[in-house]
Amino acid sequence: MTGVDRAGPLAHPMDNRFKTLSLSWLRENDPHVLVVGLNRPRKRNAINAKMWREIGEAFRLIGSTGDGCRCVLVVGHGKGFCAGIDVSDPSFGLMSSTEEEEEEVDVARKYLKFRPQILEMQSCLTAVEQCSVPVVAAIHGSCIGAGVDLTCCADIRVCAPSTCFAVREVKLGLAADVGTLQRLPKIIGHGSRVRELCLTGQDFDAAEALRIGFVSRLSNTDADLFATATTICQKIANNSPVAVAGTKLSLNYSRDHTVQDGLDHIATYNAAALMTDDLIKAFQNAASSQKQDHDAVIFDNLQRHSRL
Repeated sequence: MTGVDRAGPLAHPMDNRFKTLSLSWLRENDPHVLVVGLNRPRKRNAINAKMWREIGEAFRLIGSTGDGCRCVLVVGHGKGFCAGIDVSDPSFGLMSSTEEEEEEVDVARKYLKFRPQILEMQSCLTAVEQCSVPVVAAIHGSCIGAGVDLTCCADIRVCAPSTCFAVREVKLGLAADVGTLQRLPKIIGHGSRVRELCLTGQDFDAAEALRIGFVSRLSNTDADLFATATTICQKIANNSPVAVAGTKLSLNYSRDHTVQDGLDHIATYNAAALMTDDLIKAFQNAASSQKQDHDAVIFDNLQRHSRL
């Protein structure tokens, strides 16, 4: 997918902080939809250690800086969305050590050394899921392994008709350990098919991704994917950011708790959130929406998050 030129007028102020990601506004003078691009096209956006860290850093900041961002669109530059983990990066410890190194450290010590890295990798992708604004993933080409881990963290997924997916880790000799095995069953169900996909590592296509609910829609053509995804993003950005934030919080919380816990959670949130002026504006907009010349309601941006 072709992205916006990093040096262009739409570049986000944080864009130059990242080497493996691009950050740009969808439209000039309309800073509500932020486009985050995986930017290692020569590697089919395979995620190396630097990109992994940058994903975590970026999504911990996005939606919290008071810049007006209300929705994020994640895309992959080049011919594919993401080819998975970059197995050539020695930082991941996937390449075998020398026999001498293997003899020096026992298994327990290797475990205690490596476990924090897995937790850090998990945390970086969880930052996408916990981003305070909704995240939409526009997927094209190949979405393999870590690409599935990443897109499982998005709130909404759409893809091009030719997209190919795979939970490929089992074919590499490991169990997926950064989120797919935990999130994918909650997206498509815990039945036989999710186990078959994860245990065989076989590919599944865009039509099946739609049928099982991994994506919510397919674009009409591969070329239409960006337009299909941005339409969804714009609809989200047009809503009250207070209402959108509460909706995302409640959906994520309710997924991992009982129905009663979820009801209690949203009651506590709305006891404060319903005092927003956005409620009045939204009702007024709904009442005037039948008029051809009515102006779209304009909601105030959320403030910068307080930090120590």
